[in-house]
Amino acid sequence: YVYEESCFKLLENLGLVDYYDKKLTLHTVLQIDKTSITDVPVQSLSDLPWLFLKRLMMLQRTARSVKCSSSDGTEDSEWDDDQENESDCPQSVNPLDILTAVFLCSDSFLQQEIIIKMSMCQFAVPLLLPNTDKNQITLMLWAMRDIVKKYRPHSLLDPSAFVEERIALSELPLVSFVRLGRCNISKSEILNKLLSNPQQYTDTFVHFNMDCGNISKKISDGLVEMAWYLPCGNENIDVFPEPVAIANLRGDIQSFETQYTFLCEASTAVFVFFESQLLDSQLISVPSQKSMPQLFFCGRLQQQQHKKLQSNDADFVGKIQSKLLHEKLGILVDEDTEECQRAKARADEITSNINDIVQFKKEELPLQGEILMKLAKLDKEECRMKKVGDKSVEDYKNELQIEKRKLREEQNETGISVTMSCFIRGISTPEKKPTS
Repeated sequence: YVYEESCFKLLENLGLVDYYDKKLTLHTVLQIDKTSITDVPVQSLSDLPWLFLKRLMMLQRTARSVKCSSSDGTEDSEWDDDQENESDCPQSVNPLDILTAVFLCSDSFLQQEIIIKMSMCQFAVPLLLPNTDKNQITLMLWAMRDIVKKYRPHSLLDPSAFVEERIALSELPLVSFVRLGRCNISKSEILNKLLSNPQQYTDTFVHFNMDCGNISKKISDGLVEMAWYLPCGNENIDVFPEPVAIANLRGDIQSFETQYTFLCEASTAVFVFFESQLLDSQLISVPSQKSMPQLFFCGRLQQQQHKKLQSNDADFVGKIQSKLLHEKLGILVDEDTEECQRAKARADEITSNINDIVQFKKEELPLQGEILMKLAKLDKEECRMKKVGDKSVEDYKNELQIEKRKLREEQNETGISVTMSCFIRGISTPEKKPTS
C-alpha cells in the first residue's frame, strides 16, 4: 500500500486526484482560455501537468522540461537517471512522474492524442504503464494505434521507395534495455546517443541531466517506454540500415519481474546494465519461453578493472550499435527469404522490359487497349441511350449487344503475351514446403 499512497499523494500535489476516476478528456485539454494563450511562470506543482499538456499540444520539444519557478533542480547525485535522490526539492517533480500521472488521469482518447504528439516530438512513448497498484500494468497498445511512421530501409531495391505503416501493426525487431541494481552508467542517456546520428543529438528518453531528471521518481518506476529508430535511406547518416524498436524499463528488474518477463518474451535481444558484483544469473534468468532473447551485459565486472575497462560514451555506444545490427542478432529480413527472392526475380523479369509504358501496354497488355475502351463506351451508351435517335429502344440495345459480342470475339482471338505468361506462371507456382 506504500506505493499506492505515494501515488495518490503525488496526484494530490499535482492537482490531478479528482481526475483519477472521472478522467481528463481531450476536450478539456484543448479548451482555450487565458492560461492557454499566456506563458505565466509556474508557481505550484498543480500547474505542471497543464503546462506539460499545453506545450505538448503545441509540439514544443520543451514539453517535458516543466518545473516551478522556485525550483532550481540542481542537486547532485552520483547515480544515473534511474536512481533515487535523497535531497529532492519539494517543489520539483521528475518529468516521468508527471507523464505517468497524466496518463493515469486521462481517458483513452486523450492518451492516444498525447502519444501521437509525443511521437511527433520524437519523445519515447509509454508501452507498459504502471497503475496505482504497483503490481498492475497496462499495455498501451490501443493508444499507439494511430502512430504512422515513414522510413526507408536499405533493403528496398528502389532507392526512392519508402515504407509507411501503422507502428502498432508493424513487425519490427524489439531490443530492450534494463537495469540490475544501481548503476553508474546512465542507461537513458546512452540510449539517446545510440539513437542519434552524428549530426543531431535527440533527447528521446528522459535522463538524469535534463531539467528535474535528477529528482527521485515516485510513481514512474516500472514504466516501460518505447522509441523507434527509422532509417532515412542515407548510408552516411543512418545508424542502423533497418528499422528497430527500442524498449527502456525504468527501475530495477529485481522489483519489476512482470515487465522484465514481458520484455524477454517480446524482445530479440535484452541489454542488462549492471554495476560491480551485482551480476547474478539467478536474478536475471530468462523466463521459460519458446524463443529466448539474446542477453548482453553492460557494466564493470570488477571494480579493480575500472582503469583497464574505462572507455568514453562514444566507444560504449559504438559497441552496442555493433551488437544491434540485425546480422549480429540473427534478425531475419523478410526480403531475404527464398520466396521473396523468387518473387523479386519474377517481378524484375517483367519490369525489365518496360521502356515505353504506352508501347508496353499496347504490345504486352492488348486486352487493356482500344478494344477495352470501345467496350466501356458501349456499356455507357447501353445505360444512357443518348444516341438512340428514331430507333426503338429494343432494336438499339440489340445493335449494341451485337457490337459488344464482336469485340469480345476479337479479344478471345488475342493470344497470351510473354509478360502475362510470366505473371500467370508466377502466381500459379506452388510454394515450396520445407523438408523435415
